Amino acid sequence: MASPSVRKRLPATTFNLTRRMDVKGRVFEVALLMAVAVTLGAVAALISQVFFDAWPVLSGRFGQFLTSGLGSRPEISGIAQGLRGTLYLCFIVAVVAFPLGIGSAIYLEQYAKPGRLTRFVDLNIRNLAGVPSVVYGILGLTVFVKGPFVGAITGGRTPLAAGLTLSALVLPLVIIASVEAIRSVPQELIEAGYGVGATQSEVIRHHVLPYAIPGILTGTLLSMARAAGEAAPLILVGTTTGFLTNIPAWWDVGQVRERFTAMPIIITSWVRQPETGFKVEGAAAAIIVLMLVVVMLNSVAIVLRSRFEKRRQG
Repeated sequence: MASPSVRKRLPATTFNLTRRMDVKGRVFEVALLMAVAVTLGAVAALISQVFFDAWPVLSGRFGQFLTSGLGSRPEISGIAQGLRGTLYLCFIVAVVAFPLGIGSAIYLEQYAKPGRLTRFVDLNIRNLAGVPSVVYGILGLTVFVKGPFVGAITGGRTPLAAGLTLSALVLPLVIIASVEAIRSVPQELIEAGYGVGATQSEVIRHHVLPYAIPGILTGTLLSMARAAGEAAPLILVGTTTGFLTNIPAWWDVGQVRERFTAMPIIITSWVRQPETGFKVEGAAAAIIVLMLVVVMLNSVAIVLRSRFEKRRQG
């Protein structure tokens, strides 16, 4: 703050301008807070309505709802097959997209030489992150389902083909999140590693990755949460919207090459049914379960991030 003597020498317009800028900043801050409040209010209203619609199922037969398969009557139908299908897809995404995405980010940031080609690749990766999910569904149908070579490996309309499609969907997101996490590593830390005689691979293993792993884990798990809620690619790939006769065991890995369904497909199918038990109560209960799965994934990301940050700090 300026002293009285300095204040006398400065023109009055200087302080008036400062005061006007503070007022504008305060107005902008209030507008942002109002936007956040409106958004949170809308989300809370939607969640409350969904929970109210799902209460008859959640309070009356929640356990049976989780363990039963699809049926023709809403009072006996469940989501066991869709829940297993969603978890299969998440597992395939974790096995395929995460190693490829993190490895690509490490190469782009630590090994690739800066130049036009690197900038071109980085630009296209960021553009691919904004491509609509239905386009990836068309890609999956063409390559992973009907492709002459890959289609024979996946078995056609199977969880394996759908998982590869979702992996392609979230791969740009994983790369971008990993790149930003690696860029946040202080350059002094990297130079210190080279200063003690470490090789490039040793610097990456012992300095870069330990520092960047919280951000990498957060980005990758959030991208998996997005994959768990996507419906458009699964519809194009050929997820079953009707009945499935069997409920496979959790450890039955052979189901990755069989017919399957998933939680977003069950919700989409039930909201089209004329019965209230399907259209309102069943679909709302399925939405609550899918939200719980996403919240669990986000919670895992938060816990892992906190754990690695504490380890990094001390």
